[in-house]
Amino acid sequence: MNPVVFSKGLLPSDVIVLRNLSDDIVRHQQQSRGNDDKFTTTPHEKRDVDSSWGAESERDANDIAILKGLNNPKDKNFEPSIFTTIDARDLPSKLPGFLNHWLLRYYVSWARKIVRHEVDIIMLTHLILYFSTSVPSAAFLFYRFSYVHGILHFAMQQYYMGPYTLMRHQHIHMGGVLAKIPGVKTFDALFPYVTDPLMGHTWNSYYYHHVKHHHVEGNGPGDLSSTMSYQRDSALHFLHYLGRFAFFVWLDLPLYFLRRGRRTLAWKTAWWEWSNIALLFTLFWFYTKPTFFIFILPLTLMRIGMMIGNWGQHAFVDADDPTSDYRSSITLIDVPSNRFSFNDGYHTSHHLNPHRHWRDHPVSFLQQKKTYAAEHALVFHNIDYIELTFRLLTKNYDYLEKCLIPIGSQIDMSREERIAMLQRHTRQFTKKELKAKYPSS
Repeated sequence: MNPVVFSKGLLPSDVIVLRNLSDDIVRHQQQSRGNDDKFTTTPHEKRDVDSSWGAESERDANDIAILKGLNNPKDKNFEPSIFTTIDARDLPSKLPGFLNHWLLRYYVSWARKIVRHEVDIIMLTHLILYFSTSVPSAAFLFYRFSYVHGILHFAMQQYYMGPYTLMRHQHIHMGGVLAKIPGVKTFDALFPYVTDPLMGHTWNSYYYHHVKHHHVEGNGPGDLSSTMSYQRDSALHFLHYLGRFAFFVWLDLPLYFLRRGRRTLAWKTAWWEWSNIALLFTLFWFYTKPTFFIFILPLTLMRIGMMIGNWGQHAFVDADDPTSDYRSSITLIDVPSNRFSFNDGYHTSHHLNPHRHWRDHPVSFLQQKKTYAAEHALVFHNIDYIELTFRLLTKNYDYLEKCLIPIGSQIDMSREERIAMLQRHTRQFTKKELKAKYPSS
């Protein structure tokens, strides 16, 4: 059995979830086969069951209580998210005393009043970062362009684009990330019109495609970004999938809404997408070099990245019940997906409840862990969506199996059986199968 890897940099909540799952496996194996072939962890983690955790139900209740406490401003263990790379609990030891006492405390106290949810100070931190770096950098490129600055600007945007997109993901699902107070509420509604194009998004297209389309269709055959009609470990099929989205989404999405009888949404989608593209063409005509580095390159990279991510999120689909969110999406417990991308790794949890706050995903996962197991859900660790897609397109199922955290009946499978299971879940659906599973589509 493969070891669980507790990667350096995991969020505290992910460490709790991983330890819980690895302990489940050890307990299961000890009950079924004694102490033979134990599921191991990395050297700094305990291999055997920690008797101090007590019964499984007691351990689960304790872990859930800890996770809830981290999210509850009234709990003594409350820990807001402030920065991406450093947890709040570690800041006092990382910062000089005067910064911690005279700057950080005042910032946290003020920021808790500005953000929508008190745990989300990190959202304000990101906005301050973008408006103090991306925006003035882009403005200066239009004022005085140089290739060195253009390249450095795009490199900076590459680093920002992933976290920004997942912040916007929270924004479009929750109707904002900042407090509903005068001035702040207005800024919360308007800032995307400034920052979205800088981060590779056209105005409002993310909202219309993701919220009004993808979550309605749920990766079914009516979903323009559905993976089901493709062989998900085929590079050729992926290129077709990517090309269709990259070159035709500007037309496909408005036509989708027209077919569904949602004319207002069709016209809104067309207006925002087409007007944004027209503006980019105009800017490119008059300011070719800065427009290329500021807008065109991020837009190109973002659309490729979005499709790589969505392919990974919905690559494994159980043919027995593809309509189940448990069986058509996955859960990742890793650093890039969760620390840097606001728990985007908990994709099944997100599809189960698109309005669930990002900090609540680990809690929900543990609360519904038995349902995940009964539904044969897939949980991976130590891999992000980009790497998962790459490993899949190179048919490296051996590596993917090593990243799988077996739950429920998967624990008793051999490595070969788990690999065969993963391969089955990437098989292309035939038109006949899609019609049988989705008769109304």
